[in-house]
Amino acid sequence: MRAFARWLVCLLLAGMALQLFFLLRIALMLVLDPQSTSFQRSEMWRLARQDGPRAQWSQSWVPYERIADPLKRAVIASEDAAFTEHGGVEWEAIERARQRNARAEELAARRAARATAQGRPSRPPQLRGGSTISQQLAKNLLLSGERTLLRKGQELVLTQLLELFLGKRRILEIYLNSVEWGEGVFGAEAAARHYFGKGADRLTASEAARLAVMLPSPKFYEKRPYSPYLNGRAATIVARMGAVELP
Repeated sequence: MRAFARWLVCLLLAGMALQLFFLLRIALMLVLDPQSTSFQRSEMWRLARQDGPRAQWSQSWVPYERIADPLKRAVIASEDAAFTEHGGVEWEAIERARQRNARAEELAARRAARATAQGRPSRPPQLRGGSTISQQLAKNLLLSGERTLLRKGQELVLTQLLELFLGKRRILEIYLNSVEWGEGVFGAEAAARHYFGKGADRLTASEAARLAVMLPSPKFYEKRPYSPYLNGRAATIVARMGAVELP
């Protein structure tokens, strides 16, 4: 029992030390721009192994004021319409996403059974998350990509710390400078130059909407820049942008 108690104390101390580490890193982001995120480092390693010296990487940090308002509005309209109103987590959105994913998995299972019977390959279910912009940033900044309850719990804790220490404006600034927009393309400035040959401060409403629609699957849409879905969804986002409140 004593050995178990010692191990338990060690685990608790390690957990507290980890939370303190996260808290200090987030507090520093008030004055220091993060040089990279956990997700970016993972991608760097993957690209280095895949392409070696030929690996392409593009990211340029720009301050909030040098990111066009249409892009800020488009990303909020597409990814998190209530961004300025919630406290970091939208529990109802998470529940709706859970229900949608359960239906998608059930439908995919039936399709897979038919495909197997006919000797055809089956497609995986298209799952959607209910994560807010703050949750996405918490995950990409500091956590791994694994899907476990422990990681999700840590994501929720980090989301609250981001909201408490940084506020909406800084959260959106870091998010737009670090989010993935294609193979080795990170941040609004790199995305604007990669797709439109201009800086992030010169993006039009339609260009901003197209970039926003790409966010859930940037590598997919990078290869299909004029897909019918992207075109239609971008038009919808343009129509919604006028109602978006910026932090």
